[in-house]
Amino acid sequence: MPPVTARYDTVVDTQLSTVLGHGSQGARIATVEHLMAALAGCGIDNVLVEVDGPEIPVFDGSAAEFVFLLECAGIRQQEARRQHIHVTRPIRVEEGDAFAELSPATQPGLAIDISIDFPAAAIGQQRYATQVDSHLFRQHLSRARTFVLQPEIEHLHAIGLARGGSLDNAVVVNGDSVLNPAGLRHPDEFVRHKVLDAIGDLYLAGGLIEGRFRGHKSGHTLNNSLLRKLFADKANWHVAPAGTPAGQPCTQAA
Repeated sequence: MPPVTARYDTVVDTQLSTVLGHGSQGARIATVEHLMAALAGCGIDNVLVEVDGPEIPVFDGSAAEFVFLLECAGIRQQEARRQHIHVTRPIRVEEGDAFAELSPATQPGLAIDISIDFPAAAIGQQRYATQVDSHLFRQHLSRARTFVLQPEIEHLHAIGLARGGSLDNAVVVNGDSVLNPAGLRHPDEFVRHKVLDAIGDLYLAGGLIEGRFRGHKSGHTLNNSLLRKLFADKANWHVAPAGTPAGQPCTQAA
């Protein structure tokens, strides 16, 4: 199978995860968002990922094990300059009361502000805002696990999907209860995971985004739609010239 470039315009599905592929009928690789978040969080922008199967391993539902493996492998600095994509004017996509938007940065790097609102009492309304950097990602975001409502799991199993889903690779919620025996890793683990997902989805821009991301009840579909709208008009963005302070050296896993 020819390689699939990890980029917003090779995304072919966003219903249950971010799925890359060669068109709607070609080869597909699912659940790339946690690995992409780990690469972004560790500052890796040149890597070949070989996968034996239809999806990236989910591990515990977070990016922590990917971060661990990348740190074990080490990072090598390269001569090529890192590409920074600067957002130059606000753009927004909406679906009902959910939205995702990008606007120009007020300080270097990517700022993320996400809010969620779920009827399940164990989740409810949460918000998390942060300036993304590698230390913060490792310490506060990488271990946040994906989550699912118990009725959703039952529905997916009924239609033959998510057969491998369990308490080992997701936080399972039923009303006001978290069913995982060990509970949550953070009191706001749910919204932290949404931030992790957004970091991974936005890294499919093909470079580091310099801007501010704001999302409310957003997910993979809106995140991808936002990138497609960003790159649909050259007036929305520009790439920092090589050699500028934003153009730091590329790094790859050793």
